[in-house]
Amino acid sequence: MATGEPTPDRDSGPTALRIVLGAQLRRLREAAEISRADAGFTIRGSESKISRMELGRVGLKLRDVSDLLTMYGVDDEDDRAKFLDMVRRSNSPGWWNRYTDLMPDWFQDYVGLEEAASRILIYETQFVPGLLQTEEYATAVASHGRPELVTPDVKRLVSLRMQRQKILARPGAPRVWVVLDESVLHRPIGGRQVLINQIEYLLSVTKSGPVTLQIVPYPLAGYTAKGPFTMLRFGEPDLPDIVYLEHLAGALYLDKLEELERYSRVFDRLTVDAETPDRSRQLLAKRRVDL
Repeated sequence: MATGEPTPDRDSGPTALRIVLGAQLRRLREAAEISRADAGFTIRGSESKISRMELGRVGLKLRDVSDLLTMYGVDDEDDRAKFLDMVRRSNSPGWWNRYTDLMPDWFQDYVGLEEAASRILIYETQFVPGLLQTEEYATAVASHGRPELVTPDVKRLVSLRMQRQKILARPGAPRVWVVLDESVLHRPIGGRQVLINQIEYLLSVTKSGPVTLQIVPYPLAGYTAKGPFTMLRFGEPDLPDIVYLEHLAGALYLDKLEELERYSRVFDRLTVDAETPDRSRQLLAKRRVDL
């Protein structure tokens, strides 16, 4: 049974590969008309385990995938080799692995998906988004504005944030569209000079390149969305769009169609409420002068 080419067009990172693999395995199982329970029994697991594998929520073992491919009728050696190579790559540590002692599991998943996204839509009400923060600004956020709390761990967290920003400079960088509440420009994170430098950086990254920034003015702020969110969109058909909502105790990942449609409509409305990108840059320049 030929399966076609299972490998993504580009190296999407281990988190994305895991999701793509799960989707491929689900299609193969359904085509073979095999239940999750029967598939789970084949790999000495449960129906729940198969479900988690197909959703990309757990790592995949070579032996399990090999047994499932046999059960699903994938006999072509080239097809099997491509699948098993993807399994190996999906289990390789991401570049963020050296920071995992500081990162909760739910954020590791986000970083892995962020690097695979083709478009990143962000609405933020309190801070400049992490992908656009200067090192000084990020340090102030991570240390709660208290220089005495800039510990080695805080410095590593800031280093992680700076490393994440490298996706904006790579070939095929994702398009980033940020809608920012105007209050962010008046919140003196890190003090006056840090905020001035941060605004100058925003002017720089929005002049050219993959970043679009719009500012929601005070009179229209707070009506369309009740809180910040990020929407990740992917070029890979097996990767569904995801809305990411972070809270004090963790994060939510929304991927149901009705949820995605609702947040898409909200983001569209925010872009209408906000100043145009050109006008937003003018507001940034004026705020820099006023400071």
